[in-house]
Amino acid sequence: MHELGIVFHIINEIEEVGKENKLETVSSVTVEIGEVSGVLHDYLEDCWKWACSKSELMNGAELKVEVIPAVTYCENCKGEYKTVKYGKTCPYCQSDKTYLLKGNEIMIKEIEAR
Repeated sequence: MHELGIVFHIINEIEEVGKENKLETVSSVTVEIGEVSGVLHDYLEDCWKWACSKSELMNGAELKVEVIPAVTYCENCKGEYKTVKYGKTCPYCQSDKTYLLKGNEIMIKEIEAR
C-alpha cells in the first residue's frame, strides 16, 4: 500500500507551506491523480483521514481528488489516444512504439486554508 506514503508526502509538503505562510488550519486539499498511477482512491481516503488526524494543521481537512485521464502518444503516426481504452497499441496504425504522455502523475492542485 503506497497510498500511505503518498499521503505522508502530501501532508509534509503542505505543512512546509503552512509554516512559510503562517497558516492556522487547512480545510481541504485538492490533488490531481493520474488515471493509471496505480493509486487506489478508497485506500488514499482512509490513509488521509488517519494521517490528518495526527496533524494539528491538517486535522479534519477534506481530500478532493481530480483524475487526470491517461493519454498515450504514438511515435509512428504522431497520434494521441486514450490509454485505458487502447493500451500500448495505437488504435490508428497498430504500432507499439508508444509512450505515456500523461496520466501517471500525482500533484497537489489546491490548498484551502486560513
